[in-house]
Amino acid sequence: MKKAINAWAVESSTGFEQMFQELKEAGFDGVELNVDEKGVCAHALSLSTTQEELAEIQAISRKYELPVVSISTSLYGGKMGSPHEEDREFAKTLLKKQLECAKALGCGGILTVPGGQSPKISLSEDYKTSQETLASLKDIMGASGVYVGVENVWNGFFTSPVEMARFIDELDCPMLGAYYDVGNVIAFSWSEFWIETLGNRIHNVHIKDFKRAGGINQGGKFVDLLEGDVNWKAVIPALKATGFDGYLTAEVFKEDAIDPGMTYREFYKAVAKAIDNILEF
Repeated sequence: MKKAINAWAVESSTGFEQMFQELKEAGFDGVELNVDEKGVCAHALSLSTTQEELAEIQAISRKYELPVVSISTSLYGGKMGSPHEEDREFAKTLLKKQLECAKALGCGGILTVPGGQSPKISLSEDYKTSQETLASLKDIMGASGVYVGVENVWNGFFTSPVEMARFIDELDCPMLGAYYDVGNVIAFSWSEFWIETLGNRIHNVHIKDFKRAGGINQGGKFVDLLEGDVNWKAVIPALKATGFDGYLTAEVFKEDAIDPGMTYREFYKAVAKAIDNILEF
């Protein structure tokens, strides 16, 4: 396995060239970029990012020998399972833009977020509508050569690995799998057992750590890697048992660190070192 980091961890004023240089110097093997609102930071992609701009980013990536490994986004926000057609059409447009960016940058996967619970839609409706939205894109996903990974996030949708696996299997698309987030289940479950259930459906992995306030379902907070309740000694062997040999992509933020006063360069190096230690398990 290799170590990568999501670009959200990078200081927002940092441009693409400086970001690639600093992350390479910190020891990362790859970086995950994000499709965000236009202008949200100096190293974000957007729905209006052009092929020319993507070519420039790819040239920088090659210059520093730091590949873009996947494309995430902050923009789904419950739209995939929404009862409103305009929301679902936005989700489709977003997913297609992520695939466009991934293909231009040579990425192997993208992250998508189905569901998003609210009093306005039942879980069964959300499940059905999210699947229908993805099913309408099966031909595009299948032809892309890029894995589309549904992620388990804190939106009340995937609350067990069994339902996440069932959601994927029912869609029956070879290029659709799991973008599994190791830390997002620690508040209420144990990550190694999610990995065991999801198995070879996992194509991409986010890592973060979470410190429980007590037992499960008692709250807590996100903390530095290796400072929380993720059982890395069980998680890494579980991932290996599935055959996963890709990137562990840290989705972490300096403000959550034990020492938020460290510089960003120090933060990047600390994250890279923590992943090195994790990979020893």
